[in-house]
Amino acid sequence: MNGNWFDRLERRFGRYAVPNLTSILVGGQIVVYAIALFVNRNIASSLALYRPAILSGQVWRLVSFLFVPFGGSDLLSFALTAYFTWFIGSALEREWGDFRYGMFLLLQTLGAILACFVTGWADTYCLSLSLLLAFAALYPEMQVLLFFVLPIRVKYIGIVAGVLWLYSFLTAGWSLRLNYLCCMLGFWVFFGPVLYRSLRAWYRREQWKRNNRRW
Repeated sequence: MNGNWFDRLERRFGRYAVPNLTSILVGGQIVVYAIALFVNRNIASSLALYRPAILSGQVWRLVSFLFVPFGGSDLLSFALTAYFTWFIGSALEREWGDFRYGMFLLLQTLGAILACFVTGWADTYCLSLSLLLAFAALYPEMQVLLFFVLPIRVKYIGIVAGVLWLYSFLTAGWSLRLNYLCCMLGFWVFFGPVLYRSLRAWYRREQWKRNNRRW
């Protein structure tokens, strides 16, 4: 993450930062899930990012899609996903501060909107994934209880999630690949330079090993 660039933005626009964004995000998803459960089971389809609907005038979808629950329709899956999203989102909010965390979510949102206009749709899958990967990058050695039972280091959860995303990306069609790339915009901006430097360092080490290997 380019600290100088974000520092300049924060000095200029930091006063506009919105606090408790994770609570707003998860709270909105809980409300939508409750409405779907007790009032209107099709409410998610009225809130999701869908290009034809937006172009027909349903502009609220540009924001409302953030509150569409992700993580399964059954209550237990949703509860686990909502709790984990709140847990890791709140930790990132404390680590980065309101402004930088808000920038991360804004970039993710803009990436999803771009994906929607280019490919026709987008959802909150990559938003949830980006929060998990960011958390794993910042707190790799932290232990959490998987399903509230199994202790596991966050870096392993991040590795599995990243591998699953990569597999989905590589096995998808070009349209879906573009969708996945755009929807991870916030993660690329914040962590792309670090990933690039790490991969370049690894490549150089491997090159050095091959060039200095004794036969």
